[in-house]
Amino acid sequence: MKTLPHVELTQQVLGRLTGTTDSRYREIMTTLISHLHAFIRETNLTENEWQQGIEFLTATGRQCDDKRQEFILLSDILGVSMLVDALSHPRGEGTTESTVLGPFFRDGAPRWPHGADIASGVPGIPLVFSGRVIDDLGRPIGDAAVEVWGADGEGWYDVQLADSARMRARGGFTTDAKGEFWFRSVKPVSYPVPSDGPVGKILRKMGRHPFRPAHIHFNVSATGYRPLVTHVFVRGDRYLDSDAVFGVKDSLITDFIHHDSGIAPDGTPIPTAYTSAQFDFVLDGA
Repeated sequence: MKTLPHVELTQQVLGRLTGTTDSRYREIMTTLISHLHAFIRETNLTENEWQQGIEFLTATGRQCDDKRQEFILLSDILGVSMLVDALSHPRGEGTTESTVLGPFFRDGAPRWPHGADIASGVPGIPLVFSGRVIDDLGRPIGDAAVEVWGADGEGWYDVQLADSARMRARGGFTTDAKGEFWFRSVKPVSYPVPSDGPVGKILRKMGRHPFRPAHIHFNVSATGYRPLVTHVFVRGDRYLDSDAVFGVKDSLITDFIHHDSGIAPDGTPIPTAYTSAQFDFVLDGA
């Protein structure tokens, strides 16, 4: 039986990989080309549709700058980021689950003492967040590095604000000998991912909303343990079951409790209304 010309073409393209000496690169490109060609054959893709795809990728690249990464956003809304995360970070039994880093992480965030108000003036309901970093046997991990970042009470990250050079609602902490840390900020709210670009058009075409449920980002690391990138989600948020980037895991949902007044972890009175939350991060021994 004669091989169809389009099948011969795929074989010819794959045959051009024989010159690479990187076996992993060859494996990835062989699979990529094979699946891409199979996708085109299965959908009987037209020239016009392929041109639209090229124009979309071009527009996505043009939307990227030092404050916005549209390709990460594309990866997120297609579930690719979470799939790569799941394969790269299998969960040890009893340890905290990971989730996506997201596009708003920034290097060089300020270091804060326990109890500092990292909100730095952004709007929102006051929050007191306390946490522990422990191992899978419940033993405290001292000197663990905890990086925190989140949106303000209106759903904006500092990089999206006019004064984006100033870091707000983000910072780093070091756990004490009990593995504990705490800070003040603002209660997170649900917010839409940027939808004014090509990724937003994709979401609308698919009939999907752009919202993420309310959450705070954490990056936790300690010597001798696998680093953990995760979120803590607000229980009861309306978007927990339809997160635009598929990042929600049940074990990461916790209560954010309203108080008319109260006492901070250091014993300081809090005379006005605020929200509190607590979460233990369980690291996996490397």
